[in-house]
Amino acid sequence: MKTDDTHGLWEICHSHLYVCLYAHTHAHTHKHIHPLFRFNLQLLQPSINNKAQRERVTFRSWKFQAVSRHHQPSFRNVICLFFFQISLETSPNEDAYGPQPVPFSIRFPGKHRRHKRDWVIPPINVPENSRGPFPQILVSIRSDKDKSNQIRYSITGVGADQPPNEVFKIDPVTGKMFVTKPMDREERSFYHLRAHAVDMNGIQVETPIDLYIYVIDMNDNRPEFQNQVYNGSVLENARPGTYVMTVTANDADDNATSNGMVQYLIKSELPHSPNSHLFTINSLTGDIATVAAGLDREKVSQYTLIVQATDMEGVQSYGLSNTATAIITVIDINDNPPELTDTTFSGEVQENKVGVVVANLTVLDRDQPHTPNWNAVYKILSGDSFNHFTIRTNPENNDGMVTVVKAVDYEQNRAFMLNVAVYNQVPLANNIPSSMQHTAGVTISVQDVNEPPYFLNSPKLIRFQEGVPAGTSIATFPAKDPDIFMQQSIRYAKLADPANWLTINATSGQITTTAILDRESVYVKNNIYEATFLATDNGYPPASGTGTLQIYLTDVNDNPPTLLPRQAQICERSNGHGINLTASDADTDPNVGPFIFELPLYHTSARRNWTITRINGDNVRLGLRIHYLESGVYEVPITVTDSGNPPLSNQSSITVKVCPCDENGDCTTLGAVAAAGLGTGAIIAILICIIILLSMVLLFVVWMKRREKERQNKQLLIDPEDDVRDNILKYDEEGGGEEDQDYDLSQLQQPESLDHIIGKGPGVRRVDERPVIPESQYPIRPMVPHPGDIGDFINEGLRAADNDPTAPPYDSLLVFDYEGSGSTAGSVSSLNSSSTGDQSYDYLNDWGPRFKKLADMYGGGDDD
Repeated sequence: MKTDDTHGLWEICHSHLYVCLYAHTHAHTHKHIHPLFRFNLQLLQPSINNKAQRERVTFRSWKFQAVSRHHQPSFRNVICLFFFQISLETSPNEDAYGPQPVPFSIRFPGKHRRHKRDWVIPPINVPENSRGPFPQILVSIRSDKDKSNQIRYSITGVGADQPPNEVFKIDPVTGKMFVTKPMDREERSFYHLRAHAVDMNGIQVETPIDLYIYVIDMNDNRPEFQNQVYNGSVLENARPGTYVMTVTANDADDNATSNGMVQYLIKSELPHSPNSHLFTINSLTGDIATVAAGLDREKVSQYTLIVQATDMEGVQSYGLSNTATAIITVIDINDNPPELTDTTFSGEVQENKVGVVVANLTVLDRDQPHTPNWNAVYKILSGDSFNHFTIRTNPENNDGMVTVVKAVDYEQNRAFMLNVAVYNQVPLANNIPSSMQHTAGVTISVQDVNEPPYFLNSPKLIRFQEGVPAGTSIATFPAKDPDIFMQQSIRYAKLADPANWLTINATSGQITTTAILDRESVYVKNNIYEATFLATDNGYPPASGTGTLQIYLTDVNDNPPTLLPRQAQICERSNGHGINLTASDADTDPNVGPFIFELPLYHTSARRNWTITRINGDNVRLGLRIHYLESGVYEVPITVTDSGNPPLSNQSSITVKVCPCDENGDCTTLGAVAAAGLGTGAIIAILICIIILLSMVLLFVVWMKRREKERQNKQLLIDPEDDVRDNILKYDEEGGGEEDQDYDLSQLQQPESLDHIIGKGPGVRRVDERPVIPESQYPIRPMVPHPGDIGDFINEGLRAADNDPTAPPYDSLLVFDYEGSGSTAGSVSSLNSSSTGDQSYDYLNDWGPRFKKLADMYGGGDDD
């Protein structure tokens, strides 16, 4: 790019394909072309070629003209005063790869120039998403010293020697800078590099210059909604222009250009309105608002809008678009008053029933169910002056349930005529009139039932003096039947009479005593005796009522006083202490205290030894009159008289134990025993007996422990003096259980020969049945014994038993219900107590201590 002596301030404004170029020249000044002009020329060419699809733009002296795609002038001619020529050339690869940046030369500023007249390097603009080929030249950097020296050029900064590395490269010899790959403005829109010039020795020959590379935005990103579905709401019957919601879409392209300028449009609205659309959207902000009246939730409760966002300022022909869904819910308002389905309703109720529903009112409301706009509230306007009824709302179906809250009486009201009204929980919306069917009449009939009789005055209180004799008529307790329209009779009966003192006439209700009324009875509480009576009519079904009679019994002086306590103890020496006595009387005022206490005149010993000191009207102190009284138990008679009219007296005996006391005035243990009536000798004898008894117990325990120790150390064979039958032999072995019955028992035996077992038939033999093989022959003891015949006999018997296949195993259950054909030991009669002189039994002494007694019997030993 070359320039003559010209000064210009250039401003380039472009909108789509319209370009206006203004130049202001001043003949008296000579400056370079303003850098902004150079920058915008580089920006303008690829932008215009991209939009106008490779249109050719030419700049000439004195004239500016653009030729459009249709070869029609699209710019007006502007007469400019230029003293320079502009040549705008395209890259030789433009036809194949689209618009390319046009390289220009940048020279390092000379040192002879003043700093304020240095070059201002314009930014370098690179379009994003270029299709190459790469590397693609951007600019040439030259130094004025390259004619005299060999210069090496380099660049530094982000995109060159810093990550991302090698986006830009420079030919170190020619100074041509290249871009090596397509750029993405959304990833990085600006690069700041520095160009360096050094000689072959690496010495800097020029001051580094700054290079600013801007990535030119292309429309390569669609608008993206923040949400795919937006939810909003609006009140029904809303006025036009009511704000509903906002949808927002973002475009990653430059929002300072048309590429990132998004505009909104409603593509569709469902369901369709018969007249026009009900909603509109602000094309710039995305605000959705109502555009017409007619929102009615009862007709349409929800609308669905398809909203489209388009960049390039909303131009549908070449802008990129995206859509989202806006769901608008119509919020219910109370614009439909509740309406009763009928003008009259009816019901019936039995008298005396409470809490029952007697009528059901149905209502219709077209507002949203189960909301305050739909919930019905009922009110009784008239016809229930005593508040017998209320109307509760059924939350499920909004019906009104007329309920009895206060019992009705058929004898007073046979029917009720109610006037009711229905409302909503919230008031109606403005300008909504109330329905003509919001009131209705309710007729309630009362049914007569058999009611129980009731006593006119219950509980009934009467006063009588205690002691009333049996057979006295004390009161009449009548009952009344409330069923005045029924001719019924009443009969009376006694329901509860704790002391069984009363009876009642079945027809008249006259109450008579059957026993004496006693105020001091346990059945009388606070001077009142209660009895309950029953009145029953003869209706269908019969009904009964109860009444309570209370008899207040006034006191008479019929109980003498008594003294408490009845037993006490005191020290044998008079030390000022005494026994506090209290008088008690079952009667009440004025038949109780103050009481009179005195010792009987005829009991001289008591008056000599004891004295009474009055404390108050109910209490006295009994003490010793003499200085010392021997330990023992004494009966002290005291006469007590109450204040009744006439007064009653009672003589009570107090058992007093007199005992020796310690320094604290308390009876000692020995003194307490002595006070019980025992002398010192008797006490010593008792103590000696206790010691002897304890000694005997101790000796018996020591003897038992020694006996137990001897039994543990005793030999296996007991002493000859001990009878074998008195000892229990304990064995730890147990016989076989039921599980042994499934085995061949003969395998557990030790026969000398197994020939007779091999031929045994199948099956399990029972041990309680006769064996099928010949029984073993046990040895027969010889008639004349010899010293070794008993030992041989035992050994032979043991051997025969071991070889006996019919014998049960050692650990089996032995069954003895079959004893065999006979005993091999011979008859017991062969044993006799006589002995001949020819036979000697001395060998029995050699068999051990167990046979000693037998040897003494048959051996003819010397008698003691």
